[in-house]
Amino acid sequence: MVQQPTDPRDLPTDRPVGRNPTQFPTQFPAAFPAQLPAQSAGRRAASPRLRARRRVIREVAVVEVSGRLSDVVEDLDRAIQLALADGPRGVVCDLSAVLEGADLVAIEVLATAGRHVRDWPGIPVAVASADPNVREALAVHPLGQQLIVSASLFSAVTAVLATPVLDVERLRLAAHPTAPRASRDFVTRTLLDWRLGRAIPFASLVTSEIVASSTINAGTDIEVSVAWTLGALRLTVRDHGPALPQQRHSVLGLSGRGLTVVAGLSRVFGVMPTEDGGKVVWAVLEAHRSGPWARRGYDRASVKQESPTFTDGRGSAELPFCAGSRSPTRDAVPSPAHLQS
Repeated sequence: MVQQPTDPRDLPTDRPVGRNPTQFPTQFPAAFPAQLPAQSAGRRAASPRLRARRRVIREVAVVEVSGRLSDVVEDLDRAIQLALADGPRGVVCDLSAVLEGADLVAIEVLATAGRHVRDWPGIPVAVASADPNVREALAVHPLGQQLIVSASLFSAVTAVLATPVLDVERLRLAAHPTAPRASRDFVTRTLLDWRLGRAIPFASLVTSEIVASSTINAGTDIEVSVAWTLGALRLTVRDHGPALPQQRHSVLGLSGRGLTVVAGLSRVFGVMPTEDGGKVVWAVLEAHRSGPWARRGYDRASVKQESPTFTDGRGSAELPFCAGSRSPTRDAVPSPAHLQS
């Protein structure tokens, strides 16, 4: 197997190295499949470990697989989720050792990795494949177009490192009743520093609801992170609570007001598994530094908001109710008074 040089010393060094946010309640929600589809269940029973190896090159997570793409693509998809949950600089899928001749189903599954970039462009995902048919198929796929597609690992890592480095702030909290308030204070301070003050009431409330759910359901240390890019604010809450097999849970472990708040104020939100069996819950909100919110007398109730979507680790959109099917009412829009609770 011949690969392009991947020695970190061969990669560009003129760009600062930064870190990205992690991405969200203790057990996975009902929308998140406890197991892979039946087709791969037999293979997984015989080989419980993922057939994907992960390493890091300058904070870029590189996921390597070998064999036929149709045999390993589901393991690759799972490995991408685990890598993204750690908040890397980016993720590269190295298909250098994959045999040529991928079928359409395998290409379809591989292309869906682009959903992560669509939902949050702050963490790029690249595919390195020497097979021109794979590259061409990804280039014409709607989700594949979100990916960086390259012929070699070296060029893929270089392209990821060429993307902007995000400013990310993180906070670690104990599972304590004061955690939601501490997370609100943290988000408030961060957004004030970033001159995103108009997003504070909404972002702090969403974070508080997710942290409160994690505190109750997981009971472990909680990691909160905030990142911003291109008018989008990403909030992530990570815990280390073990997922219980075969146990079903409501979406994000939230219900009632909590789910309404997260769904009503987020552009998109979801959950990813972590290597230690925990999860990362994330939500992306609109956050612009200038716009109509700055005008005096602007009526927030007149804003039309598209229906938010919940995406699980595999990108399946599902909500237990028709969230966002109508424009949010004044009661659904948080006010600073909520932050005093």
